[in-house]
Amino acid sequence: MSDRTKGGKGQSRRTILKGAAGVAAYAAYARPAFAQAAKEAPDLAKLAADGKLPKLADRVSASPLVIKVDKIGRYGGQIRRGLRGSADHNGILRMVGNQGLVRWNLAFTEVLPNVAEKWEVNADSTEFTFHLRKGMKWSDGKPFTADDVVFCVEDCAKNTDLYKSAPSPLVIGGKVGAATKVDETTVKFTFASPYALFLEQMATPLGQHPTLFPKHYASQFHPKYNDKVADLVKAANMSDWPTLFRAKLGDIEIPSRWSNPEKPTIDPWVIKEPYTGGATRVTMERNPYFWQVDQEGNQLPYVDRLAFNISQDVESLMLDAISGRLDIQERHLDTLQNKPTLSQNMQKGGYRLIELVNSSAQQMQIYLNMTHKDPKLREILGNKEFRQALSLGIDRKEIIDIVYLGQSEPYQTGPRPGHPWYHEKLARQFTEHDSKKAAAMLDKIGLDKKDAQGFRLRPDGQKLFFAIDVIPTLYPDHVDTLELVKRHWAEIGVDIKVNTIERALYYTRGDNNDHDAAVWPGPGGLDPMLDPRDFFAQHPQGSRYAVPWTLWYVSNGKDGQEPPESQKQRMKLFDEARATADMDKRGKAMKALFDLTADAFETIGVCLGVNAFGICKNNLQNVPTKYPNAWSWPNPGPALPQQFFFST
Repeated sequence: MSDRTKGGKGQSRRTILKGAAGVAAYAAYARPAFAQAAKEAPDLAKLAADGKLPKLADRVSASPLVIKVDKIGRYGGQIRRGLRGSADHNGILRMVGNQGLVRWNLAFTEVLPNVAEKWEVNADSTEFTFHLRKGMKWSDGKPFTADDVVFCVEDCAKNTDLYKSAPSPLVIGGKVGAATKVDETTVKFTFASPYALFLEQMATPLGQHPTLFPKHYASQFHPKYNDKVADLVKAANMSDWPTLFRAKLGDIEIPSRWSNPEKPTIDPWVIKEPYTGGATRVTMERNPYFWQVDQEGNQLPYVDRLAFNISQDVESLMLDAISGRLDIQERHLDTLQNKPTLSQNMQKGGYRLIELVNSSAQQMQIYLNMTHKDPKLREILGNKEFRQALSLGIDRKEIIDIVYLGQSEPYQTGPRPGHPWYHEKLARQFTEHDSKKAAAMLDKIGLDKKDAQGFRLRPDGQKLFFAIDVIPTLYPDHVDTLELVKRHWAEIGVDIKVNTIERALYYTRGDNNDHDAAVWPGPGGLDPMLDPRDFFAQHPQGSRYAVPWTLWYVSNGKDGQEPPESQKQRMKLFDEARATADMDKRGKAMKALFDLTADAFETIGVCLGVNAFGICKNNLQNVPTKYPNAWSWPNPGPALPQQFFFST
């Protein structure tokens, strides 16, 4: 075996984020002395002195993760952030839930130790042996061991009652890996085929399953460990044990992850006031058993509490920001339209701006449902020339000038300019505005008949019309963009509805394949291997142009719909790419994949994703001046909010 503590690297990510890496914290290997010399928050010290809490040395791991902070902080205070409505749970995840086996560095270029203090990978990348921190504990004081990791994977993630298909980060070549206990603090993952991308996958939010469920608590809701779980289901008025399990334990991306204050976690703060349907705010308090310290042995986090007020609109969040009632916030405020107002009120609000480096390819990707339940509409949306004509019908310059204040350029999808895998055809084809050519293409494919209003008719005589789902609370710029697209497409005889809906309904319609079309920021600009959903049907909730094809892929052909040959070739190429640690071979496989994606032209992009921004109170310290803006790097989590502190 070779000792490999660094994951695969992206040259362009290092280039684009150059300068960010040295700003904030980095991890060093822990030393047992810290556990003996460690210091703690005054309120915890008092509890320990009163015998109400074990001494710090008995709470912190014998080998805690040492975070080298820029400035040694002071304890106390409350960080205030904002959420939108009852389905903004990932706003909490991004701030708190970043505690996987490994994590990203600040520059988004390297995988670092986290819950696992070190690991070994065998020569063909089929075995990964993780060494957990000795003495590490859950937030209720119970030991965190290899048994927890094995439980999370073998009893939960691989349980078909809980998961129809095993989470994709645990699957390679259609086969899910196995987690086995070596000893109390050592666990081995074994895969049937090489999986060189496994460490990087474990650093993303979707790689958190191995550390998500505390066995000592969760097993009471699992029939394998409790033969009377039916009584609990009945008492809770639930339909079955998986429903009860989810209500008590949640999952990576569902609101109930943050709704049960009794659930032990390994996060820096734990739920005090839960995130439920009627909640107006969520609060969290420091985890007395948190397993990270600064370089002088001070237990993290520095800040006592988090408070998330739940707003129903962006205007309320803007008022809170301008009035100085938010301490750090980028989510929901980071549209370019808000930047002038927030810039003008920096002194009044007592905050500064931080830069968020865009990792996406696309500001807004349009996904026409090529697996639509209506066979007539499916035939039209699945016609490549139809999609190409719609792309030519978009006046991207107008959108960029009006919605994005001139700060972007026409783009389809693919790695961003400057990335070593940048693909010209994939990025630029059909981005010119040519309504005459678009109309001629639509005529040619049999959509040449029109109604009295000038809108085209389908071959069956019905008006050609479809709705595009968009979430206004999450991406208000998408609504503005779609309103312009609606006008552009009306000029070539295609009518659409800008279907503004709440986020939960957006997901439900997509999951059920009930949507005509949908929009979302197109990922894969800096992290094409980690989020390739726009390059082939890979993401069960994100590849919205063909969710049933995704289900076929992730279930190894057992569920969903068999995709066309081009898709199957790309699925095979991606599996080859993520199985090899040889970057040349990986690059060649992805180049072939991008060629096929460009030829298929399945999604329609508008313009290259632009950098965003956030606000940060002037007295909140150890916050990087810029960091990535990505789902795979769930900002601000990898910037380590547990090291933030108030200087006054």
